Amino acid sequence: MSHTPARTTEPSGAPTGALDRFFHISARGSTVGREIRGGLATFFAMSYIVVLNPLIIGAAADSTGLFLGGGTEPNLPAVAAATSLVSGLLTILMGVVGNFPMAVSSSLGLSAFITYGIVVLPGMTWADAMGLVVIEGIILLILVLTGFRSAIFNAVPGQLKTAISVGIGLFIALIGMINAGFISRGSGAGLELGTGGFLTGWPMLVFLISLLALFVMWAARVRGAILYSIVGATVLALVLEAVFRIGPKTGADGEVANPQGWGLTVPTLDQQWFTLPDLSLLGSFNLLGSWQHVGVVAAALAVFTLLLANFFDLLGTMVGIANEGDIKDRHGEIPQSKRIMVADALGAIGGGMGSTSVNSGFVESTVGVGDGARTGLANVVTGIMFLATIVLAPLAAVIPTEAAAATLVLVGFLMMQQIVRVDWADVEIAIPAFMTIVLMPFSYSITNGIGAGFITYVVIKLFRGKGREVHALMYVTAALFVVYFVSGPLQAALGS
Repeated sequence: MSHTPARTTEPSGAPTGALDRFFHISARGSTVGREIRGGLATFFAMSYIVVLNPLIIGAAADSTGLFLGGGTEPNLPAVAAATSLVSGLLTILMGVVGNFPMAVSSSLGLSAFITYGIVVLPGMTWADAMGLVVIEGIILLILVLTGFRSAIFNAVPGQLKTAISVGIGLFIALIGMINAGFISRGSGAGLELGTGGFLTGWPMLVFLISLLALFVMWAARVRGAILYSIVGATVLALVLEAVFRIGPKTGADGEVANPQGWGLTVPTLDQQWFTLPDLSLLGSFNLLGSWQHVGVVAAALAVFTLLLANFFDLLGTMVGIANEGDIKDRHGEIPQSKRIMVADALGAIGGGMGSTSVNSGFVESTVGVGDGARTGLANVVTGIMFLATIVLAPLAAVIPTEAAAATLVLVGFLMMQQIVRVDWADVEIAIPAFMTIVLMPFSYSITNGIGAGFITYVVIKLFRGKGREVHALMYVTAALFVVYFVSGPLQAALGS
């Protein structure tokens, strides 16, 4: 762990009030100020979800030609309002129930899967797809309450958990660099630096200044470095936009029209700040419609894929946050892990009922943890900020992606430091750890990395005659991952 003020544990004294006692703030070596600061940092790092989630699930039609909500035209403001409301309520729920600094919002990976893999099935509607999300959440809740989800979590070898955390670090660092345009898809099949191999444009300058300033402040052990970098970069971006009128990178048709423009949001104060929210999407789900429209087998495969991805996305995110903040009890376990998993399962249910896709723990929460958050109080702060964006939608849009992306790169570095906990001389754990770590950024999926690591671990142990050392549940989950990796072709074949 990095020896920085944001991560240093102070001696725990007696609780100083009801808030301290409820959230165990002093017991976890934190303060109310740190929790507030960490909650704000998490919100700023993930506020892009209010803008991006509507662009994924709100701008695509289902197989019947209708958009989310049943209209013939996209209703992005309604999706943004629902995303803010559901994210805010579920993040607060996680904080109060699980007392864990992990914000909850729409999973972009699962949102994309629903958009491009489920609602396009012949006969499937958006309401049907959201019904599948609710069903997946209910099944997940049952698995948690019966102890099955915790049992799988405890069956994973400790060094493989560490590899999951390191892989997530590389993954979110890549997300930050791509969000900022520092890394982009080149003209060939791979990635490249900036645009055409060069770093150009004012937004890129904002990212670079923010990143270097953050590195310097972190090395100097400045408290609140992450929050300061986001706020400072946003102010710089506002000034640059006001002076140079840079504008967005993409035009109205969604195509790149200005390669040197802002990636997702244009920082400006020239906008209507207060708007009445459109909450018409709430409750727009059909619980059993998909089973009638696409058949039992196709619907079951879709639920299974959602379930497995959600199941292990949380495992990876939870481990990463716990390791990053050293949030463990005297036995080395995550405190109240079952309650955290219950809150996460309720997030899937709530996301489906609110028509905002599967809602689960957000890996960007590590930004808040890196800035001092250790308890659910940080979640309450983040949740309140999300609720504020329902009527104060421009608040999230003011922060450009380039201003928040640097924090993800720093957190990626912090999580990468845990790699020394893996015994690289022991190939039986080193190879699965390697596969786990590299597959997350290379395939752009936490779940893929975990699946590759689990399968590799089981196969190596079996062929080296050490199958008895593997927990029975590892065999079960490895087998499920095999099915998961081929579920796409199976679903396509059954749906055709």
